[in-house]
Amino acid sequence: MEGRPGRSRNPYELTDESPVYVISVAAQLSGLHPQTLRQYDRLGLVSPDRTAGRGRRYSARDIELLRTVQQLSQDEGINLAGIKRIIELENQVAALQARVAELSAAVEGAAVAMQQREAQVHASYRRDLVPYQDVQHTSALVVWRPRRTE
Repeated sequence: MEGRPGRSRNPYELTDESPVYVISVAAQLSGLHPQTLRQYDRLGLVSPDRTAGRGRRYSARDIELLRTVQQLSQDEGINLAGIKRIIELENQVAALQARVAELSAAVEGAAVAMQQREAQVHASYRRDLVPYQDVQHTSALVVWRPRRTE
């Protein structure tokens, strides 16, 4: 079977992404005719996994997507091309949100590493040195005269 990105490697673990429903069951669960599911597959709206014999296998996520397509088409009056674009944009948003979460975690990790390194640098300071203090500038005049040695 053709795998999807992010799918678990354990073939016996069932998830929302597990392709387990044949087309007749998927049609019944989604409330659609099997021919409608075939049409949605041809249009790229819902693309189920395939068996070695090219039979369609739908996952629970595919069933939910079929229901969403039906709701957008029937209740909202959106055409199939519009629905396809909506699905593409939703997938793009989900991918971008995952990337933002990944980058946020990386930035957080870098900030922690920087704070640890900063603490190491501060811990390495020599304590016998006197900190430098800037001299205040005034307009006072100091005259120095060497002592006479007689």
